[in-house]
Amino acid sequence: MGRSILSSQHSTQQSTRATVTVFAESGSWIESDAVDQCHQVAALDGMIHVAGMPDLHPGKGAPIGAAMLSSVLYPLLVGSDIGCGIAVFPIRLKRVVPERLAGRFPDLDEPVDPADLPGTDIPAGYTDQLGTVGRGNHFVELARVDEVLDGGHAERLGLTAGDTVLIVHSGSRGLGERILRSHTEVHGAGPAADPAAYLAAHDEAVRWGHLNRRIMAERVADALGAELGEPVTDVCHNSAEVRGGHYLHRKGAAPGDGTDVLIAGTRGTRSFLVAGHAGAGAGHSVAHGAGRKMSRSDALRRGRAKHTVEELRRTAVGSIVVCGDRQLLFEEAPGAYKRIEQVIGDLVAHRLATPVVSTVPLVTYKTADLAPRKGGRR
Repeated sequence: MGRSILSSQHSTQQSTRATVTVFAESGSWIESDAVDQCHQVAALDGMIHVAGMPDLHPGKGAPIGAAMLSSVLYPLLVGSDIGCGIAVFPIRLKRVVPERLAGRFPDLDEPVDPADLPGTDIPAGYTDQLGTVGRGNHFVELARVDEVLDGGHAERLGLTAGDTVLIVHSGSRGLGERILRSHTEVHGAGPAADPAAYLAAHDEAVRWGHLNRRIMAERVADALGAELGEPVTDVCHNSAEVRGGHYLHRKGAAPGDGTDVLIAGTRGTRSFLVAGHAGAGAGHSVAHGAGRKMSRSDALRRGRAKHTVEELRRTAVGSIVVCGDRQLLFEEAPGAYKRIEQVIGDLVAHRLATPVVSTVPLVTYKTADLAPRKGGRR
């Protein structure tokens, strides 16, 4: 069950010194299970503060949409997809016809051959799954800059209304899973026995995630015959860092202290690029997306009762969805997520971020589409 939180910002003192603050306005939908998870984390040894973002929702073992400060390093609070993040690349196309472009996207489930990347330093030497997007909420999206909300900042980033951008959301794939598994098989949900060793492996996974997003962007640009620019932002939202002598864990929360962050909506709604200026009370963090309001099983059940597969391949904003996995189409339907405008509004209300531009999807790639499309290749 979920509930709407009653206060715009609330903190509670635990039996230890750890506090919990959820940054959401009155009326914003925050599941009670997610708040409960924040308090469970706050009860861990060494925990100092837990900051819940407005996209807060329950996760496996830890809340998603939270920044957690502790004197103890807990790998489980970062999770398996270390270095997962979102990059935004300017991309220039001769003609923007979504129906045709959707059919030209490469198969991003097939990894690249490392031999095709001469001179590339591949972190941890991990070549499996390189250049692939993965499942779940990961995606690669061709989008249009819709509205400029902070003209000066947008100009500094080189963005104007009508520009096309490529948004890439993915992480460290099996490398991050391997790092977490090597910890949990010995220590379970407990703290890292050797924090320095974990952080060294973690940093490799973060670098791998950045490289993976870059490779996918290049693959798409090449397939579309487009010119790809340097990313205007590439920020991960599953990470750990040493800050002020403590460990700041982020799970589904992006660094928001002087950082430009793309906060993803859904494949059928806008996303927002924001300038983050969050302080210590918010874990120096901002939200990373709209945040789920339905579990995958609920989204699948409800979606099948309301929509056909073909209906989900075209969104309310007229964009095209490339997804050959029918179950994933339902699980990741726009209705399974919170309203992105509410999440952004909460960040603004709490002075954590300033919106710079909004984007509207044109083509969203989830997984290879096996069905032939009119106007494009298979």
